[in-house]
Amino acid sequence: MQDKKPNNEKIKKQGKSLPSGIIIRLGKFVWTTMWHLMMSNLAPRNQSGEYIRPASQFRNFIGTQVDNPYQPQAGRYRLYIGLGCPWAHRTLVVRSLKGLEDAILVSIVSPSPNEGIWVLNQEEEGCRTLPQLYNLAVPGYQGRCTVPVLWDTQTKTIVNNESAEIIVMLNSQFNEFAKNPQLDLYPEELREQIDHWNEKIYHAVNNGVYRCGFAQTQQAYDKACHELFTTLDEIDAALAKSRYLCGDRVTLADARLFTTLFRFDVVYYGLFKCDRRRIQDYENLGPYLRDLYQLPGVSDTCDLDSVKRDYYGNLFPLNPGGIIPCGPDVSYLLKPHNRQGVSG
Repeated sequence: MQDKKPNNEKIKKQGKSLPSGIIIRLGKFVWTTMWHLMMSNLAPRNQSGEYIRPASQFRNFIGTQVDNPYQPQAGRYRLYIGLGCPWAHRTLVVRSLKGLEDAILVSIVSPSPNEGIWVLNQEEEGCRTLPQLYNLAVPGYQGRCTVPVLWDTQTKTIVNNESAEIIVMLNSQFNEFAKNPQLDLYPEELREQIDHWNEKIYHAVNNGVYRCGFAQTQQAYDKACHELFTTLDEIDAALAKSRYLCGDRVTLADARLFTTLFRFDVVYYGLFKCDRRRIQDYENLGPYLRDLYQLPGVSDTCDLDSVKRDYYGNLFPLNPGGIIPCGPDVSYLLKPHNRQGVSG
């Protein structure tokens, strides 16, 4: 029986399953141009392609000073937060640790994939979106509209939108309304140490993962990635001798680090290219993350589905297909951490 002759026409058609070189080059040019355009709006950069996070604009403080218009009161202030946002999440963590759920109201906003803004889950103050809320506070406001927002329901304005300052206020200014007033997350005797960790962690870790994910040049990414993992290695070594960052008690430094670590293996490891090592694979950072997660009330502030949806579903330049991964399995967060015996 003779072999059949090859069907040359069929082979030719099969050979065209990939686009031609000119189409590939054109596609790369168009996509790269559009990517840089979208990234310039999403993530401001310097000339080296490094992501530069803009400063927060509202920086008032709640306090008992006679001339301060923002006095501590239960039920007066509201937090607007996005469940996927690590900066907003830290305010929820401190609110929970202090037991301020009854004193500080919370409203949820979600990112709109089509509008590119935060949208309130339900209309409040006559506003549907976060930009509308900002414009209610400051008519004609044209700046960035970010979470968290500490809102004064009495004067209808934004007190503060800098998470690092909001958690200081939550720690100290509402003790008469707190269920855990004795818990001081920013004690005077540890403030120098806390501030040291906060400065290091903010640049290299909290913002460092964004500097990796939003880098627009290879050089900018390499620099950010090196600083990120050098600092994580340093933290891991410190945690071999201390249960928490500043000894045997939880502080604001731990709260600020926690929300980044919680998202790391789920989002930053893959989507932001922080893939040198997972947090759960570190000898001390992994158990430390589980220790913080298992503190009373902390896990209730963690919404993994929102984290994945907000990052994978809404950061179009990083994930154009919008496909949300089904994993990873985070049941390890409930495993024993055995950190009780680590002395500070």
